Amino acid sequence: MTMTAHTHPPRSRARGERLEARITTDQKSLIEHAAALQGRTVTDFVLTCVQEAARRTIEEHQRLDLSVRDSRAFVDALINPKPVNDRLRDTVRRYRQATAT
Repeated sequence: MTMTAHTHPPRSRARGERLEARITTDQKSLIEHAAALQGRTVTDFVLTCVQEAARRTIEEHQRLDLSVRDSRAFVDALINPKPVNDRLRDTVRRYRQATAT
């Protein structure tokens, strides 16, 4: 018995929604061929691929959004630095004493 490299999604939730798309004969043949190579139905193959693409898109958007937010915070910290407090001054002084030659 051979095992495939993919896992099928659990069928715990009833599927009540429909998604339809108009595609060319070549596109349909390509999708059917790929699904058959993985031993899956066209529906399972398409749903799995679309869900993976949707998750990747959302993750990329979240990373980009975080990156922009981090960049803004970094620039803001450079432009508007917080005042140096006594604890930081003491730490710098101790460091300089410890590393003095």
